[in-house]
Amino acid sequence: MSKSLGSIVEALGGSLQGDPALRIERLAPLASAEADALAFVAHVRYANQIGSTAAGALIVPPGLAEPAARRGACIVTDDPYLYFARLTQWWRRAHEPARPPAIDPLASVHPQARVEEGVDIGPFAVVSAGAQVAHGARIGAHAVVGPDAHIGEGTLLHARVSVGERCVVGARCVLHSGVVIGADGFGFAPHQGQWVKIEQLGAVRIGNDVEIGANTCIDRGALDDTVIEDGVKLDNLVQIGHNVRVGAHTAMAGCVGVAGSAHIGAHCTIGGGAVVLGHLTLADGVHVSAASVVTRSLLKPGHYTGMFPIDDNGAWEKNAASLKQLNRLRERLKAVEQAIASARPNTSSDP
Repeated sequence: MSKSLGSIVEALGGSLQGDPALRIERLAPLASAEADALAFVAHVRYANQIGSTAAGALIVPPGLAEPAARRGACIVTDDPYLYFARLTQWWRRAHEPARPPAIDPLASVHPQARVEEGVDIGPFAVVSAGAQVAHGARIGAHAVVGPDAHIGEGTLLHARVSVGERCVVGARCVLHSGVVIGADGFGFAPHQGQWVKIEQLGAVRIGNDVEIGANTCIDRGALDDTVIEDGVKLDNLVQIGHNVRVGAHTAMAGCVGVAGSAHIGAHCTIGGGAVVLGHLTLADGVHVSAASVVTRSLLKPGHYTGMFPIDDNGAWEKNAASLKQLNRLRERLKAVEQAIASARPNTSSDP
């Protein structure tokens, strides 16, 4: 189902240059866009791509309005990337309207659960005793809402999501398939060569407008709760340990690991594969590069990187061997400096 450029601007704003009746069949990246597609150019540094794309229309910043208009229709907006994000949401709503909510006859909803009107529950999903599911929430097939867990208004649990006992998920959240909220944290006491389990008595509290990627796990707290504040975005395969606190609007890319009791501030970003060790604190506005290992608290906002640069294996092994000798070389250098200082003649004289 195509949409006219005029209808897009009417819904989302922006300044249209060109034919408002032009039909758009799909949204596409610049490289693969054809005459029926709408694409975007995020920044003036990509101006050279305007002449090479076959897109029927472009979304551009004001600085590119003139060259874009010379080649054809365009929508001019201050932030094309944000505009495109909102366009994708509008496009999905227009092309994939939500079906009427219903509780599938194969779902298991406990008589003591509280399920408000307008909730959609898929086949083989389980809503346990004491659980609360707010208006407009959607529970996917085979998902589990544990005893006394709360699911907020308009939240979507995709298939096979598990929300454990007493855990809380706020409003308008999206949890993708395989997410586990409220598994036991990794807590064991050593005793005579064995491990004795520490029961995890806390829960997980997730704020509003949080999105959690597929197969991500957030452990419940040992005593206090693990807390994920409003607007946090977690990618696939992220591990959040027990008693971690993640501040509002922080984002983590895939395969990040955060060890227990770490506190991460608001508006942080953590790149893919990075690790934050336990009991550390990251201030608001800290940005950690991919594959870094955070081994100390970062108490000032800024961009931090901690990794050994990639190289061909032979060179890497030599550099790694040299790195292991740095402390010995340091001690030798200190000894040489001390010897030189001792050998210097004493030129001072008594008064």
